[in-house]
Amino acid sequence: MVNTILSHAGRWLVRGGISLALAAVAAQSWAGFSVSGTRLLDGNGNNFIMRGANHAHTWFTSETSSIANIANLGANTIRVVLSDGYRWNRNSAADVANIISLCKANQVICVLEVHDATGGGEESAAGTIAHAADYWVDIASALIGQEDYVIINIANEPIGNGQTAAKWINEHRAAIQTIRAAGLTHTLLVDASNWGQDWEEVMLAHASEVATADSLANTMFSVHMYQVYQTRAKIENYVSTFLSDHNLPLIIGEFGADHQGEFVDADSILAVAEQYGIGYLGWSWSGNGSCCTTLDMSNNFNPNSLTTWGDRLFNGVNGVAATAVKATVYGGSSSTSSTSSSSSSSSSNSSSSSSSSSSSSSSSSGGSCVDMCQWYQDAPRPLCVNQDSGWGWENSMSCIGRNTCESQSGSGGVINVCTGGSSSSSSSSSSSSSSSSSNSSSSSSSSSSSNSSSSSSSSSSSSSSSSSSSSSSGGAGLQCNWYGTLYPVCANQNSGWGYENNASCIGATTCESQSGNGGIVGGSSTSSSSSSSSSSSTGGSAGVCNWYGTNFPLCTQTTVGWGYENNQSCIAPSTCNSQ
Repeated sequence: MVNTILSHAGRWLVRGGISLALAAVAAQSWAGFSVSGTRLLDGNGNNFIMRGANHAHTWFTSETSSIANIANLGANTIRVVLSDGYRWNRNSAADVANIISLCKANQVICVLEVHDATGGGEESAAGTIAHAADYWVDIASALIGQEDYVIINIANEPIGNGQTAAKWINEHRAAIQTIRAAGLTHTLLVDASNWGQDWEEVMLAHASEVATADSLANTMFSVHMYQVYQTRAKIENYVSTFLSDHNLPLIIGEFGADHQGEFVDADSILAVAEQYGIGYLGWSWSGNGSCCTTLDMSNNFNPNSLTTWGDRLFNGVNGVAATAVKATVYGGSSSTSSTSSSSSSSSSNSSSSSSSSSSSSSSSSGGSCVDMCQWYQDAPRPLCVNQDSGWGWENSMSCIGRNTCESQSGSGGVINVCTGGSSSSSSSSSSSSSSSSSNSSSSSSSSSSSNSSSSSSSSSSSSSSSSSSSSSSGGAGLQCNWYGTLYPVCANQNSGWGYENNASCIGATTCESQSGNGGIVGGSSTSSSSSSSSSSSTGGSAGVCNWYGTNFPLCTQTTVGWGYENNQSCIAPSTCNSQ
């Protein structure tokens, strides 16, 4: 049954996934999700970033426990495959209502998609976008009143290869108008062309033309990333270009770690999604056909038997457990700067900056004060002025959006830092207790599919706490070439991003873990050392390690992994020799 059901996924691009239309909100005071610039806001007006998985409900209707199982792994969103009856057995309004109730019971957002139109224009058995739109109208009784919890993905990957841009544009515009004319006000989600992968860049060029068909201005877009996306540069270029060109929300609605034997850079997909504050939904929980069994996240729908891909997605670096934040409509703490920001992203920025100035003046006692982000255990980081979510780059340094800062689990959040006085928690930092479904920090132990640098990254974590306090002599500071941009390497932490010397910095192991030609630059140069810090070097008194083409000083006090000595990062001799 599994082989038959998803064998259609085998062409060139995955056809297993849900396309979702996000229900649009009415006029200026709406109920439910809404779109504001590049952000998706939940029913309380708070920023919401999807983190979750796809579930093939229409082919496995008895596996309804999958909703709870996926939610229990930390997901805040589940994309659910439905059929409008054109190609597979139609999911009735009652069935859809039950799925929605299960999503609500497990406090996840339900993205509903029609799968029958997959591959339109190329796949002879495919339905149409118009037929999918009619289906949403037909089951309106199950959808109306659920705008806080449901996003409508109009049709999954409904345009195949070799089709015109006009087909993608015009058929989606007509579908949006059909749905709106029926009184459905949910946020709508539109899938990209080319089986969702948009390698011809139709959606990248024309998304705004589709969005203007929505009388409620409440449409967002989804790209599916499989073997077309094999490098960080390709992934980041698509995401950054889409957001800057269209100022509309984007999610990665499907992706995997490979597809039909071809590599997919899932690590970079997760990292870019986190960096830019966009949603992602991995494909898929279970049930893929023989072509694509490596895309299963669980073995036979068993949540206690995750596959390598499932463990990576849920428990890995930048994965679901580490980054998902529950929608505030389910009782999560609201973010103070976004509750009134639904009209535009710029208004939310101004409101958040005004709140920061007022809080800083109240906490200052003889010095200047500024709101900053206490990001987990790291040193305080600057808050972005021009964006409320994700990570940004302002004033020649990295910054973090206020909403993202406050969405973390634990005791972190926005704090007020004063020079010449003590720092105090800002009034808005209370939202850091948001009832996120993420786990603590299990991502560091994930069975990531990253390349060789991941081994050094995992080993370095054990040495970071002690090595940061070590000191000795000499050596220039290092910088990280982070995908073409230079950042200082942190002195007090070896992984993640930090804030030191009034500037953002990056941990040495995080810098080295990137794909491509980036890495740590600067500092001493010469040949690598064999095993001890007493080895000679023209760059200083310590030995030097040639770490995959880049020179780093050898540590004298750290025996394994990466350390920080002489005001710069260093590598242990044993780690150097292990490459």
